[in-house]
Amino acid sequence: MNRGFYTIMAAQFFSSLADNALLIVAIAVLTVMNAPEWMTPLLKLFFVLSYVVLAAFVGAFADALPKGRVMLITNLVKVVGCALMFVDVHPLVAYGVVGLGAAAYSPAKYGILTELLPPEKLVAANGWIEGLTVSSIILGTVLGGALVNPAISGQLLDLNIPLINTGIDTLAESALMVIMLGYLLASLFNFRIPDTGARYPHQERNPIKLFADFARCCVTLWNDRLGQISLAVTTLFWGAGATLQFIVLKWAEHSLQLPLAKAATMQGVVAIGIAAGAIAAARFVPLKKSLSVMPLGVAMGVTVMTMTLVNSLWLAYPLLILVGALAGYFVVPMNALLQHRGHVLMSAGHSIAVQNFNENLSVLFMLILYAVMIKLDLSVNIVIILFGSFVAAIMLLIMRRHAANQREHDSLTLIGEPKH
Repeated sequence: MNRGFYTIMAAQFFSSLADNALLIVAIAVLTVMNAPEWMTPLLKLFFVLSYVVLAAFVGAFADALPKGRVMLITNLVKVVGCALMFVDVHPLVAYGVVGLGAAAYSPAKYGILTELLPPEKLVAANGWIEGLTVSSIILGTVLGGALVNPAISGQLLDLNIPLINTGIDTLAESALMVIMLGYLLASLFNFRIPDTGARYPHQERNPIKLFADFARCCVTLWNDRLGQISLAVTTLFWGAGATLQFIVLKWAEHSLQLPLAKAATMQGVVAIGIAAGAIAAARFVPLKKSLSVMPLGVAMGVTVMTMTLVNSLWLAYPLLILVGALAGYFVVPMNALLQHRGHVLMSAGHSIAVQNFNENLSVLFMLILYAVMIKLDLSVNIVIILFGSFVAAIMLLIMRRHAANQREHDSLTLIGEPKH
């Protein structure tokens, strides 16, 4: 990997670190506001809403400028979203603005990989990016949990800068200041991301034409035999992953009797497993064998259901690491395959925008279902069983579709017709 790749990794790490710490702090703010429980998953829903609503535009934006500059601009949008909480803007709205920056950041972050690296290095690059992103999730959730800990926030509030009145006098404000420093550090690395020299045709600005172009890109990727399978898997994974984040918090609270500050660390335990799985996939799974990992998605869904049998902290750790490892090992090769097919069929920014649209539509759908289940006051164990069954069943359907594609491919080969 070249030097530019490591700069991209550093920028991604600190930006993601701040995103995940901010989520925990926002949950704490909702708790202080005595907001209803069903509002908590809506934080993530507001965050990912921009990925869906702006999908037709962010790909064009990512391809219109050098991607390092796009990452800088969008990271500054995240700073604005974080700052909104200082002026008592509702956490849902403020975190939604952070999501706006993240939605435009993502096509540039992943798109630059296809510009910077050859296809044979994409699985390894994705392994490192996902591993580092998951590391930032681990540290971000731990950092967020620490920042909402009264003892630690009290120490931050006791810090004084001579001759300067910061105006920071609450737990939330001290936490937000630390998180903003993370975003600003990411921006410094954005300045150092190299220009790959990749340039695309003039990007369309007419909204109607942008929507038409985006729709064409969606149809192209879903009609591609490899693209549709990898897109279906990653779409399921990210929807499930976002929901699992809140399920783990609720499970840790009810089954392990942990407060929010400690329950947040359990998300970090899952993330450790994802990092291990991602790194292992980068080491052992070449791009041409990426589809062989799909059965692990079924295994992950089944393993999640065993959470209902665990009420001991020492059993919870290895179980959550296993869930994470299965997830990381199967999603990284699929993500790399999807990026490669998208880059072959269309531009880097547009393909990542299509990917983000589908994945975050899945996040919205699954978070709404989760919020409804919480509103209906279903027990956490029932929620876990329904969640695990859904993931395993959908993965089995995707595998069945892939098998049908393979049979169709073999039939076309046999009769000498062109393959697509």
